[in-house]
Amino acid sequence: MRVVATAPAKINLTLDITGRREDGYHLVRTVMQGLSLRETVVVWEERQPGIFLRVTGAELPEDERNTAWKAAAVFQQALRPSLTGIGIRVHKRVPLGAGLAGGSADAAAVLAALDELAGTRLRPDELSSLGAQVGADVPFCILGGTALGTGTGTILTPLPDMPDCWIVVSKPDDGISTAEAYRKIDRAAELPVSRPSAMESAICAGDLLTVGRELCNAFDAVTSLPGVEEIKRVMQAHRTLGCQMTGSGSAVFGLFDERAAAERCAQALRPRWKETFLCRPDPDGAQTEREL
Repeated sequence: MRVVATAPAKINLTLDITGRREDGYHLVRTVMQGLSLRETVVVWEERQPGIFLRVTGAELPEDERNTAWKAAAVFQQALRPSLTGIGIRVHKRVPLGAGLAGGSADAAAVLAALDELAGTRLRPDELSSLGAQVGADVPFCILGGTALGTGTGTILTPLPDMPDCWIVVSKPDDGISTAEAYRKIDRAAELPVSRPSAMESAICAGDLLTVGRELCNAFDAVTSLPGVEEIKRVMQAHRTLGCQMTGSGSAVFGLFDERAAAERCAQALRPRWKETFLCRPDPDGAQTEREL
């Protein structure tokens, strides 16, 4: 039997750096939103012991350096189920190095698939606890929807569904590593601060216009990538309700209340930035289905 699982990419509607722990990890306060742009994995039991990973759609390591592999190892170590041999195929769709949590979505999908395959029936919070051992965004990709993340981003408080809209996501050619983005944060004399209560109130009220106005990302203010600024200008020319970079970069998203405007914006972006997607807010986290 094979299990197919999908998990959503995410965007950060707000992202504030609130402190730094003694171990060097930064503390954040962020409102995250799942996207209809999803990663897909297929998982099955192998007769030979070990973890066997294949990736299509991107050039990524197929060993312990990959988040999908790490998720399988965490599952095996924590539960020691009868699955001593695990086969995984990852079908990549989310751009790499984009701040969209594509690697975390892979890990989330693997954990959900293994839970189904092994019949362990873990609660969402139990799966999320395993996911936090792989990466800070994995718990959100397991739960999905709209949520407030605190701590290192793994402490999640669900929020009402984001108002329905169209979301254009586009990744520029230039980028920045997460480590370098955090170094810029640490060197910055001053960071923009969002109004979390305003964003959360707007989501609770279903007020998309205010959601667009209250977008805020500390990384967006300090990285200043030329491609990011160019994409924003295209989105603003197409009357986006609000646009900004997600995570530590470098993908940019814009919110639209009309499909036609979002489609025109995406069409304008694609000739130069091929990794451009037209998405919707996704209320669901990792999902599975069985294949005989």
